[in-house]
Amino acid sequence: SEMCIRDRSYSPQVTGKIYAANYASPTPANLTTAVSNMEAAYTDAAGRSLPNATELYSGNLSGQTLAPGLYKWGTDVLITTNVTLAGPADAVWIFQIAGDLIMGSGAQVLLSGGAQAGTIFWQVGGGTGVEIGTTAHVEGTILAAKAIHLRTGASLNGRALSQTAVTLDKNALVIPSASGGD
Repeated sequence: SEMCIRDRSYSPQVTGKIYAANYASPTPANLTTAVSNMEAAYTDAAGRSLPNATELYSGNLSGQTLAPGLYKWGTDVLITTNVTLAGPADAVWIFQIAGDLIMGSGAQVLLSGGAQAGTIFWQVGGGTGVEIGTTAHVEGTILAAKAIHLRTGASLNGRALSQTAVTLDKNALVIPSASGGD
């Protein structure tokens, strides 16, 4: 249950701050700036060229280990079993996904070799968006043109930024620290 008192909302399920567009100034302007920044980041990620791989594994990353780089798909991307991102702390992964990103229940994005959530970007342009199954775990920033759904118990070490909606259901979201390459 959420309560609103003088332009501040509280929820026992949220550690941190909750904002809404109808709050007192400067909140509406700050939210407009945040949306613009998200759209700029989405456009930047989508516009990167010269990918290291296109249509890798036909979009099924289940069980794979991926080195740093720019990856591009004209399809959906599916993760049903753990995928590992392996690289040093300063490495960057950008996933350009024209379709949807679908993670099965219990699947995880794992990091190895010093990889940091703050340097991982999932740019998802699909008509449905992002579906993170129950108890699944994601690392990195999700930039979606459509909705992002984190199902019951799913977790994210990063950010979920959508141009339409983010739906949460008893999820743990942690924003990577600045020292984590963010």
